[in-house]
Amino acid sequence: MQFSFGQNLVRKEILGQIFEQSTTVDGVNIINTTSHVAKVSGGNGAFSIAVKEGDVLVFSAFSMDSLKYMITAEDLNLEKLIIKMKANKIELKEVIINTQITAENLGIVPHGQKTYTPAERKLATAGDFKPISLLGLLGGSMPLDPVINKISGRTKRLKELVAVERKEMNIEQLGNLFEDAYFIDYLKIPSEYVLGFKFYFVESQDIGVLLLEKNKSKITPLMAELALKYKEIIASEIK
Repeated sequence: MQFSFGQNLVRKEILGQIFEQSTTVDGVNIINTTSHVAKVSGGNGAFSIAVKEGDVLVFSAFSMDSLKYMITAEDLNLEKLIIKMKANKIELKEVIINTQITAENLGIVPHGQKTYTPAERKLATAGDFKPISLLGLLGGSMPLDPVINKISGRTKRLKELVAVERKEMNIEQLGNLFEDAYFIDYLKIPSEYVLGFKFYFVESQDIGVLLLEKNKSKITPLMAELALKYKEIIASEIK
C-alpha cells in the first residue's frame, strides 16, 4: 500500500523500468523526495509511482550509483519511463591507503575550508542573475552563465537539487545516529514507514546543525513529538 503526505491531487501514477546498460534491475529503492512515497522495483526492473512535474525521484540500490531524476511534463505522458543506472566501481581489496590524500593535505586549499556537494558546485558556477548585473554585461565584465541560466531555468533546478542533496545528507546522518530499531521499538513507527518518517522529520525541522553536532539530546524530543503526528497521518490514510 502506498501513502503520500501532503500529496498534490494532480499527481499521476506512472510506469517505469530500470536498466543497468541492457540489463533490468530489480530491488531498487525509489523515493519521491517531494511526497515521501517510497517504492521498490520488481521483476524486470518495473515500478510504478505517483508523481507530478517537478518531483525528484531518488533511485538507490546495493552495487549501484544513486541517481536523482526530476520529473518533467513530458515524462507524465510517456507510456513507460526508462531509468538508466550505473554499477558501482569495484574497489580492489589489495589496495590499502595509509594516508588520506585530500586537497587540504596537499596544501591546495586551506584547512577547514567549506566543502561543497556536486550540486552546490554546479549552482555556484551557474550563478544568480540580478537585473542590475546587466550593466556589467554591457561593459563586458559580466559572465554570461547567470543570464543564460536565468532564461533556461537551470539555476532554479540546481537550487532544487541542492535542497534534495541536503535532505539526503540529513537523512543519512540521522541514520548514523539512530538505528532503525529506535524508530520501530521506541517511537513505535511501523518498519515499512521508517524511511518515510525520516523524510518527514528532516523536512519538518531545520536540524542540520544538530545532526552535525550529533546532539541526540535535542533531536530525540523533536522526533518523539513528530512521531505522534506522523502516526496520526498514517492512521488517517489507512481509514
